[in-house]
Amino acid sequence: MTATATQLKTFTHFIDGQKTPATGEQHQDIYNPATGQVTGQLRLASEQDINKTVAAAQKAAEEWSQTSLTKRTKILFSMREQLVARTDELAEAITAEQGKVLDDSKGEIGRALEAVEYACGIVDQLKGDYSAQIATGVDTFSVREPLGVIAGITPFNFPAMVPMWMAPLAIATGNAFILKPSERAPSASLILAELWQAAGLPDGVFNVLQGDKVAVDGLLTHPDVNAVSFIGSTPIAQYIHDTATAHGKRVQALGGAKNHAVVLPDADIDTAADLLNTAAFGAAGERCMAISVAVAAGDAADALADKLRERTNNVVVADGMNTNADMGPLITSAAKERVERIIGEAEADGATLVADGRDLSVKGNEEGFFVGPTVIDHAQTDMSAYQEEIFGPVLVIVRVANLDEAIQVINENPYGNGTSIFTSTGAFARKFQRSVNVGMVGVNIPIPVPAAWHSFGGWNDSRFGDLGVNGADGVSFGTRKKVITQRWPEPTHVSDASFNFPSHS
Repeated sequence: MTATATQLKTFTHFIDGQKTPATGEQHQDIYNPATGQVTGQLRLASEQDINKTVAAAQKAAEEWSQTSLTKRTKILFSMREQLVARTDELAEAITAEQGKVLDDSKGEIGRALEAVEYACGIVDQLKGDYSAQIATGVDTFSVREPLGVIAGITPFNFPAMVPMWMAPLAIATGNAFILKPSERAPSASLILAELWQAAGLPDGVFNVLQGDKVAVDGLLTHPDVNAVSFIGSTPIAQYIHDTATAHGKRVQALGGAKNHAVVLPDADIDTAADLLNTAAFGAAGERCMAISVAVAAGDAADALADKLRERTNNVVVADGMNTNADMGPLITSAAKERVERIIGEAEADGATLVADGRDLSVKGNEEGFFVGPTVIDHAQTDMSAYQEEIFGPVLVIVRVANLDEAIQVINENPYGNGTSIFTSTGAFARKFQRSVNVGMVGVNIPIPVPAAWHSFGGWNDSRFGDLGVNGADGVSFGTRKKVITQRWPEPTHVSDASFNFPSHS
């Protein structure tokens, strides 16, 4: 079912402080995934739109880079208040297009607030180093200066949080920012643009470019874009990294995940089952930090499977606007079909379906893109349910004999985003965190997303480029260091010019 043309919401760019219609002829429908209905239409960027956006950002960056840290900080504090004031509106916009439940949408805005608050302390983060009297009358010091124009290419699953992990530090460090949001969930990007403007940010410092691959490629290759930040799937992350670096840009590109949680026999199995249930099925599993594999060691396996069956049956699946909902729909009908295919393949390959979310019908939302929570036990590592990043409400149980085998399973997986261990033994936890080749580790915590003052990013096929987002990595990403060595000789000083290489003496 589709909405009539008069009911459709149209989405624009936000360029140089104004909502700007796209000039491109191509468009894409925007859906409410809970109903399956078309609710809006997005016109996709043309080359003309890309050039206009970059030109506005480049011009704004020249003046913004010279703006005092005091003024930047005042705007960041104001942005925080704007974000708080419009949390409910922003959360509803996220749920209407992404599908996650309202409380989860508000939770991602809370994480966005953390990033703004960290950026409010940019004065301290940009302090340089100073070495006095390294030679007679000579001092050396370093400063950090902005790059110019930074582009952020962000995913549908966190349409507010991920842009706000990127933009505040880019802006705080003196850059202009271009947000290319997912074409599946564009509303949040335009609300954020309004908030930045209301906070007092000068026009052109924050811009929104709506579009698809044409917009992405335009930003990756444009000579006036200095850096690109990306979060999404691994194949696209590698493409972003390779293309942008080939055009001389700094890149941070975070890719996909297959996050494992190890459950040892000495763990509190009830607590582990509670936390895995929420970590696997929250946001319908459409999180890069969702737990998608439970590695059950020894005697923990049977007990964990039984307890997950109980908890999975109690998950309330409904429209995310329903305040009783625990889990909403997937983003598209294609995503639903893909998840159901993988579940079917696992069953055909001999796995046990502890819970099967296929054929779920939500009363009143029969056309929505729903798949219920699914638990696949006795999975083998050569099954598609284990190898693919499902990005849906599916938890796979892989059985191993002990901790050593669990670590081996994790380290043989090509991803290295996040992982967790459930145990009551400190020695096991310590061995685990030192042995796994994974960038973010949780101990009795299922989703180890660091606070915003620490950097976020995985290892191996989960990240391309040296720097993660947030924290000190975010500051480093948005700046480059300049080192200055100076001397101020007395008016009567006799020159000591020499053809020898200068030494510090």
